[in-house]
Amino acid sequence: MTEKDIDPQHQTVRNHASRPSALPEAGAAVVKPAAAVLPRLRFAFYGRVSTEDNQDPQASRAWQLRRARGLIEPKDGVIVAEFFDVDKSRSIPWPRRPHASLLIEELKDLRRNFDAVVIGEPHRAFYGNQYSLTFPIFEHFKVPLWVPEVGGPIDPGNEAHDMIMGVFGGLSKGERNRIKVRVRSAMAAITATEGRYLGGRPPYGYQLVDAGPHPNPAKAADGKRLKRLAAHPVHALVVKWIFAQYIKQRGRGLMDIAEELTRQGIPCPSASDPARNPHRNQLAWSKSAVRTIINNPRYTGREIWNKQRKDEVLIDVDDVALGHTTKMRWNDRADWIWSEYQVHDALVSIEDFERAQQLRQSRARGSYTKKGNPTPRPYAFRGCLSCGYCTRKMQGNWNNQQAYYRCRFPTEYAVVNELDHPKVVYLREAEILGEVDGWLATAFTPDRIASVIDMMTDQMTDPDAQKAADLRKQLSRCDRSLAQYRAALDAGADPAEVTNWINDVKQERARLEHAAKTIPRGSGISRDEIADLLQRTGDLAQLAINANPEDKADLYQQLGLVMTYYPQKHVVEARVIPEPPHVRSVRVRGGT
Repeated sequence: MTEKDIDPQHQTVRNHASRPSALPEAGAAVVKPAAAVLPRLRFAFYGRVSTEDNQDPQASRAWQLRRARGLIEPKDGVIVAEFFDVDKSRSIPWPRRPHASLLIEELKDLRRNFDAVVIGEPHRAFYGNQYSLTFPIFEHFKVPLWVPEVGGPIDPGNEAHDMIMGVFGGLSKGERNRIKVRVRSAMAAITATEGRYLGGRPPYGYQLVDAGPHPNPAKAADGKRLKRLAAHPVHALVVKWIFAQYIKQRGRGLMDIAEELTRQGIPCPSASDPARNPHRNQLAWSKSAVRTIINNPRYTGREIWNKQRKDEVLIDVDDVALGHTTKMRWNDRADWIWSEYQVHDALVSIEDFERAQQLRQSRARGSYTKKGNPTPRPYAFRGCLSCGYCTRKMQGNWNNQQAYYRCRFPTEYAVVNELDHPKVVYLREAEILGEVDGWLATAFTPDRIASVIDMMTDQMTDPDAQKAADLRKQLSRCDRSLAQYRAALDAGADPAEVTNWINDVKQERARLEHAAKTIPRGSGISRDEIADLLQRTGDLAQLAINANPEDKADLYQQLGLVMTYYPQKHVVEARVIPEPPHVRSVRVRGGT
């Protein structure tokens, strides 16, 4: 009998006989070697969702993950990392998507914790020629790309795989373009035939009123209702007065009209609704506000659409792979879509509106067309520097081959007694750029972190306190509306209609009072959160110091740099106000 020893630990058989293959005797137990356990294949998942299709990001991520797992789990694969872009259009190339670009950077890292990448749906991941521009990176770093429609990893040498992925990119582009055409055609038809209010803030002089249930049964079942424009009892009179003054005095100056309105104590459009216009100056009427009113055709009672369009323009004509950026452009007046009949209260006749446009063109230096204000020159403090007189953002101005910042408040707004403002306020960028970078270099050093935390703890704004302040502003707005409605009632307006307006404002005021009572007290940002913010802010400060002038503006804004220039003191006050972690948008790995 052949001697056999069984190793109980490994369950393998050692045969000490000299014969290479000995048949077991009848009744003897046969123990087979156990199969070797292979390591599981580790995957990184990539998905994307855009809010344009009204999908829930969490639900979209869930079904894309489900499709990806259904592909890899039968092959004993497991997802160990997630990269999911939210609110990013499919037309944006991978290097400009936050999480897709982060995935590309992970591919370059040899210490990455995954062996392959899987996507949930190619329509979501690739658009147009994006696959042909992205897959060579996967191929270069030898990271397989798994796609459900292919049934596994893409074979770089398989022409059928390459053709299929190219088709998916074309279908994705065609689907997006088809949706754009359908939406624009539907909006044009609704405007022309129905004159339906299509959204947006109502123009000054109008307010929104209920227009019945939504015509779509599903949306009506959800409680959605249509809106329409109705003349505001007070602001509509101001609009009529502006048109009358401009036409009767044959093109009275816009600044002259703005100064007259300010002198009479009539609140400007921003001051009439401060809750929606916290970013605008509310001290006086500006000539741009008067110009906007005179040029708005909706005051004729017709609904207008297609005054602007979105054009996709190449970011760099020498590097097409960077993709396009969206630019708003003004359409010619011949391309505007007008409703076929009057759909809301008319504040001016069509004849008077056309007469006002003729006067505008006759006074303008050539034909008046609205144009953008792009600048190819770098301004490091773009959007960060404010004027100490009027608190408005200072505008960039290139002069003598140098960057300047200026504020021309008196040339745009009517003169008011509450503000003593020079005609022009100038500041040269070079005078403060070195000082700001030097301050950033020393303010966030490790030895000063503790003292900076103490200062920020004392100065940090409580978000609940800010919310309470916003509610108080809204309550003040309700009080002003009630006073205006009562004045309109005293002036002889329709009592029933004004009473409805007053009741609506009272209900809104009651809701705001209830919300104010439910605000918790004393919930601020903890010291640990401030320390984490300062750690990230310090890295960003070093980047801003060493960055090119073209990139400094974006880095300063991410840093939270806020500056105010006080010309009378020759002082620039600089602060860093980073956003709280629950507000700040940070690119991180692992889902949304």
